Amino acid sequence: MDSAADARAGVAANPACGPAHETATMSLPRLDRLVDAVQTNCHIADASHAADLTLCTYLMQMREFFRWEHGLAPMLPLPHDEVGTWLARRESLWASLEGEAFAPVPLPGGPLDPFDATAVNAELRPFGLVYGAGYVSPGRANFFLGELQRVHVRDGIELLFSGCEHARGLVAPPAALAGSTVMLRKESFARWVWERFEAWMMKRQQGAFKAALDCYGFEALGPEAVGRLIEGEFETLALHELGEFRAGEQLGPDWQGLRGLVSRRADLYVRSARDHLADCLVTLPTLLRADAGASLHFWFANLEGVRAQLFPRLSHAYAAWVAGDAGAALRGAIVDGCVHWGRVCNELAALYRELGGDAAPRIEARATSPDQVLR
Repeated sequence: MDSAADARAGVAANPACGPAHETATMSLPRLDRLVDAVQTNCHIADASHAADLTLCTYLMQMREFFRWEHGLAPMLPLPHDEVGTWLARRESLWASLEGEAFAPVPLPGGPLDPFDATAVNAELRPFGLVYGAGYVSPGRANFFLGELQRVHVRDGIELLFSGCEHARGLVAPPAALAGSTVMLRKESFARWVWERFEAWMMKRQQGAFKAALDCYGFEALGPEAVGRLIEGEFETLALHELGEFRAGEQLGPDWQGLRGLVSRRADLYVRSARDHLADCLVTLPTLLRADAGASLHFWFANLEGVRAQLFPRLSHAYAAWVAGDAGAALRGAIVDGCVHWGRVCNELAALYRELGGDAAPRIEARATSPDQVLR
């Protein structure tokens, strides 16, 4: 059975970690110990929740996780026998870790709580590293450690841009908001886009993703256009997180506690409602004002699942925009979306404030009600 250290094999396992890794290794004592501790916490989180995924999603995420862990470039054929052996060993490792407590983060100033990302980052920033910790769904912790590429402050919100990732879990969200800090993970975003492109290549369907690729020159450049799209659409990730911050200002500090009450199914609806509010407040109006056609195509390429089910009017407005209405239908849908999703989210938050832990049935009923759909 592999150990957590063997599973990641330290920072050297990722060939994308070049000179910046070497600088961090020389300046931060026992970087390997830090990486191993963070990766172990990632494995503990995965041990408890990997089984929550559908089989199809699980296999797709494990394939991408294998690529990251072995430093493999996107689109390369995978060694199936090696993947099978690795998968069995990883599941065995998870079985051995299930139920373990998360370990403190070892740092020169002393060990820190693994969820105190602010304190951890205060120690790591001088070494060019960035750390993330939080929850991607109720009860499901998520951690990562990467190279800090740059820091930017926008409207009082700090944006931390990470590059090569030294430690991560099976689920690697490309962006996250923590308080007034936004984490933007370039490597995770790039790998997610390449996975999306690889799946699209199997059928080459027309639609929003193809339109976004074409805006970046896919017909002439082929896969090279994917790299351009990754560079160009990183800003769209930032806009959504800025929208999340604006939505959070409206909804108050209790939202995360509300999400912790409900079932996984209901949480999809709760999270989607807030996502729509965030995008109607910031992402979509900003892209429309900038006439950012490629980014609008890319955003709609990712309007799927529950989010698409809850806001069919937006999809109709996108179709009208593609047909040449100059954005009038989109602007109308966005304005109405701000009102509708603001009301829905505020009602859910009010239920939580009124009923506390007893609010779960009412929140689930409201979140999944057909009345919530904006047609």
